[in-house]
Amino acid sequence: MKKINIILFIVTLVCSFFAILGELDRGIVIILKDSSIILTASLPYIINKIFKVKLNDGIIFIWLIFIFLAHYMGVTLEFYNKWEGFDKVVHTFSGVVTAYVGMLLLPKGVKNVWFKILFIIAFSAFCAFLWETFEFVCNIFFGGDAQRVEATGVTDTMLDMIVAFIGSILFSVFYFIKEKNKCVI
Repeated sequence: MKKINIILFIVTLVCSFFAILGELDRGIVIILKDSSIILTASLPYIINKIFKVKLNDGIIFIWLIFIFLAHYMGVTLEFYNKWEGFDKVVHTFSGVVTAYVGMLLLPKGVKNVWFKILFIIAFSAFCAFLWETFEFVCNIFFGGDAQRVEATGVTDTMLDMIVAFIGSILFSVFYFIKEKNKCVI
């Protein structure tokens, strides 16, 4: 898995590098947008180095796939504009990913499965809220309309949060079954 992650990381960096080169004439905001892929893809490795927290290879794999889908394909290749459903697929996947992270952050010693599920869903919903808030703040400071407010009002933002919530519910169903059968994920 570690070798696959390294390959995914390199592919993401190379794609980002070529995206930057292809858009040098489009201004600093576009260059920063494409350059930020490097930072977001590197985040698990930065966390490992700075905080001395060993993230497992499964988390890093999911993170790199998510960054490639959401950031490179969605933003840089403009899949969000080319395929209407792409945004909702990515936000649903983000709900699953953040629910998985929420599961990893469960307080030790908690036995009640319903509390665990509530914690997982709440953590995922909070992450969706933080992301939409981040998009809103970026829209204010840098312009643009990532939340499609002009076209949809709050509908796009709400649907993004709802499908992320659905993703966390799907994960929680899987988690509940795992807990009841005492299987290992």
